[in-house]
Amino acid sequence: MRKVQFHAVYGTMTLWVCENTLNKTKREFEMQKTIFVVDDSNTNLSMAEEALEKQYRVITLSSAARMFTVLEKITPDLILLDIEMPEINGYEAMTQLKSNELHAKIPVIFLTGLSDDANEAHGIELGAVDFIAKPFSEAVLLNRIKHHLHIDEIIRERTAQLVRLQNSIVFTLADIVENRDANTGGHIERTTIYIEILIHAMIERGLYAQEMLTWNLESVISSARLHDVGKIAISDTILNKPGVLTPEEFQTMKTHCEAGERIIGQMIHRTGEVEFLQNAKLSAAYHHERWDGSGYPYGLKGTDIPLHGRIMAIVDVYDALTTERPYKKAMAHEEALRIIERESGKHFDPQIAGVFSEISDQIAAAKAGGSRPEKAG
Repeated sequence: MRKVQFHAVYGTMTLWVCENTLNKTKREFEMQKTIFVVDDSNTNLSMAEEALEKQYRVITLSSAARMFTVLEKITPDLILLDIEMPEINGYEAMTQLKSNELHAKIPVIFLTGLSDDANEAHGIELGAVDFIAKPFSEAVLLNRIKHHLHIDEIIRERTAQLVRLQNSIVFTLADIVENRDANTGGHIERTTIYIEILIHAMIERGLYAQEMLTWNLESVISSARLHDVGKIAISDTILNKPGVLTPEEFQTMKTHCEAGERIIGQMIHRTGEVEFLQNAKLSAAYHHERWDGSGYPYGLKGTDIPLHGRIMAIVDVYDALTTERPYKKAMAHEEALRIIERESGKHFDPQIAGVFSEISDQIAAAKAGGSRPEKAG
């Protein structure tokens, strides 16, 4: 081992660093994770370093006091911390680590010769992620460290798998709805594209940004595909009628909002999932409410209508206007835009309608191309 000085972003400091670390390229050095090994036994420090140096940047420290000095310059990815040390023992060091928000999230594994349950329970209570008994083997040390260093990656991958599963279920449900309704082919995918464009434009302009910045945008946008899920409860006779609905049939069709709210509510109750399905529920229940209170199913007015519903209302009507149906021709983009502008403050939230008008070229391009246009620059 050689004594070297570090300069770079950490400032200048002297540390004992193994030869393998010095021989690594700068890129290899930067990519490797840093581990502090804190133990008052030189034998244990040497054993740990020998076991870890090929895979990690290892900094060995003979006391908790030295650890806290180095922490002022370097934040490790993990700390191996001995319990039985003079001056500041491992438990005391852990308490100090957890009281500092800069260091509180660093995973700490206790190295200990104490094998009783009480000591282990106390360590876990203080925040340790694991215990490794001394004397330790190289295999155990590497496996435990690898597990804790990569647990975030494992969580991210499993979360991504759940998101993929969730989206697959959403697409399947949306397809079921759309395949039953022969009059609205492509409506769900188009409105999802328009919503994404509109939401990003609203955030860029600071419109309702305080509320939307608390949203998981991917969840809100993807869940909007379920806004018409309540049509599952509408009979095929009404859903696929080639002409204009009678007043009685229209009243039945209007119940799809409440049906969608009820269906998604049952899903929330049965699965315990909240965020994604709650977003879907808001879109399903409120996308036919009107700013002036003349909408359905609840006759809400103004900002009493959840923001999800106010956004969906505009893109839902725009797509209905610009899409051909058996009983009507498709309107041109410009004509549909004039209707939305005319209905601003009556059917639609005037501020959202204003943003929609400003980005109408993007909406038109998305309609023509079937996808969200790339942002300039």
